[in-house]
Amino acid sequence: MQSTANYLWLISDLLGQGATANVYRGRHKKTGDLYAVKVFNNLSFLRPLDVQMREFEVLKKLNHKNIVKLFAVEEESNTRHKVLVMEYCPCGSLYTVLEESSNAYGLPEDEFLIVLQDVVAGMNHLREYGIVHRDIKPGNIMRVIGEDGRSVYKLTDFGAARELDDDEQFVSLYGTEEYLHPDMYERAVLRKDHQKKYGATVDLWSIGVTFYHAATGSLPFRPYEGPRRNKEVMYKIITEKPSGTISGQQKFENGKIEWSTEMPVSCSLSKGLQSLLTPVLANILEADQEKCWGFDQFFAETSDILHRCVVYLFSLQQATLHHVYIHEYNTATLFQELLSRRTSIPPHHQELIYEGRRLVLEPNRQAQTFPRTTRDNPIMLISSESVATVGLIFEDPSPPKVQPRYDLDLDASYAKTFAGDVGHLWKTSESLLVYQELVRKGVRGLIEMMKEEYSEIVHKKSEVFHLCNYCNQILERTEQLCEILMQATMLSSEYDEISDMRKKVMRISGSLESLERTTQEIKSKFMPGGLLTDTWTQQVGTHPGDRNVEKIKVLLDAITAIYHQFKKDKAERRLPYNEEQIHKFDKQKLVLHATRARTLFTEECAMKYRLFISKSEEWMRKVHHVRKQLVGLSTQFSSIEKDVSMVMERVIKLQEQLPQKVMPLASGGIKPQAYLSQSTLVEMTLGMKKLKEEMEGVVKELAENNHFLERFGTLTLDGGLRNVDRI
Repeated sequence: MQSTANYLWLISDLLGQGATANVYRGRHKKTGDLYAVKVFNNLSFLRPLDVQMREFEVLKKLNHKNIVKLFAVEEESNTRHKVLVMEYCPCGSLYTVLEESSNAYGLPEDEFLIVLQDVVAGMNHLREYGIVHRDIKPGNIMRVIGEDGRSVYKLTDFGAARELDDDEQFVSLYGTEEYLHPDMYERAVLRKDHQKKYGATVDLWSIGVTFYHAATGSLPFRPYEGPRRNKEVMYKIITEKPSGTISGQQKFENGKIEWSTEMPVSCSLSKGLQSLLTPVLANILEADQEKCWGFDQFFAETSDILHRCVVYLFSLQQATLHHVYIHEYNTATLFQELLSRRTSIPPHHQELIYEGRRLVLEPNRQAQTFPRTTRDNPIMLISSESVATVGLIFEDPSPPKVQPRYDLDLDASYAKTFAGDVGHLWKTSESLLVYQELVRKGVRGLIEMMKEEYSEIVHKKSEVFHLCNYCNQILERTEQLCEILMQATMLSSEYDEISDMRKKVMRISGSLESLERTTQEIKSKFMPGGLLTDTWTQQVGTHPGDRNVEKIKVLLDAITAIYHQFKKDKAERRLPYNEEQIHKFDKQKLVLHATRARTLFTEECAMKYRLFISKSEEWMRKVHHVRKQLVGLSTQFSSIEKDVSMVMERVIKLQEQLPQKVMPLASGGIKPQAYLSQSTLVEMTLGMKKLKEEMEGVVKELAENNHFLERFGTLTLDGGLRNVDRI
């Protein structure tokens, strides 16, 4: 037990160990509250006094939720050595988090965004005081659980920190080699003397490496056999990195370096976030300090990322889920442009569905008023033109390879790798299932939308048939009137025009028969067992009821338990005979569990998913053809409606004129012709009076039914569909 005036700790309660100090878990003597106590060793006192005091002075100035707080500076009772009493972080560091097998391929997106936000906020506070940290790495970013249950990350270990003005530089060396800026690496690791000085931007390089590590679970620059075993190649990679690349890896001994401008396929971050993050990494992982971004631009770009909201969107035909990062004040027009960039579907071909109903976003509508979306309940995107299916892109797992010899260090490493790989398989199998469920959900929504489109066409067809019949009736009555008027040699031209119009409408009525057949053909596809049903989605693919995801999780838990045991075995350095035998049996189980998990993933999850996607692509092609038929029908009915409406308009004008011509005839003003008998004239006069009455009725009827024609003028394919969230 050791102590200061107000605090005490056990030397067995070691939290961390460094070159110049150890950190212990301590308690306040009066309250019993937990604290982290940093105790400096003799080596630390070999440093100049100003360097020894620097950490105290830096921590006294800082007060921020994302920086580990200094509570007191006291002296150890026996040695009188300085002791720092700091905030206790019981959850370990970001390095601890990344060492968990579940994060072997990087943090989940939500957790990564918290790391990004907290590290940026902490660094911003340091910059306000002109402080450069010089040793940023996952091990120096502590984690606690906040009041809301979410992680909070805090910068710590300011033993290497110092104050710098914006244009000031330093020459001393600190840091951890994998995270060191290339200029510092050259001098600190390779021991090459040079006259270079380092500015505050060296922290940006370390932040870039840390963020890449957090996003992928791996370091961005990796020589064959690792950076610690191949330092010259490591230096070559970090100094020769082409502009715009964010990683470089040497996969074989003396092999070429493979550069990449993108995150690996295994990265769990969405493409939407990756597209915003990779330019930031490319510009802070820049060996030339003159080309590297400054802190102002770094803070501006990361702040832009952190102030965006996420809209989840599933492109149905492409079978891909997208995280669209957009500012709340951005409009639907920009949202559709972002969709176009992400999916290559132009805005004018985009149709949206939300919760099974068509979603119409007015151009100026702001993103903050969009429907609330989640991964399981996204907006569905449908392209009105045919697009290729993409699906979830993933890598098939490699079979486990294990050396048969008994080696505690090596076995612990194998177990860690297996736990990480099987954990990745589990997450991927879960995603494959989610994607299939989203396709099923989207297919149901698309079928409902097509049913509504079909209903609109049937309604329009009925209206057009009614319009044609009505037009025929009017034309027939008008033709009769014209025939009588022609006997008085008054309306020969009008009669010819009416006759032509009647023939045209009769031809139109005849063409409706073929459209009726096409309509009935489409109707049959909506019947049970027809093309436009979702029964196929239940016949192929994986389902939640298969429980393949759960089976892999059981194997993962067994592998993880062996991994934790192997870590304990490794710490023992040597095992008694019986425990050694158990270790060997567990090693065999480790391989069996990993092989079983790989088989489940490959032969169940992945294979069934690929069959499902293949069937989906085939179905989407057929549905696209049917949708084009629906559009064609709607266009043809609209064209017929337009033609018949034009005939109706002309007939109305004629009928408005005819009563005026009938009027004098009906009043007895018919001039007798030489070949007309008196009885014929009387009959015509009576006929005129009757037709006059009919025509007046027709005109009145037309006036009352003007809305009938107006209704036809406003019909569109989408007109009758139920819309949601229309402004």
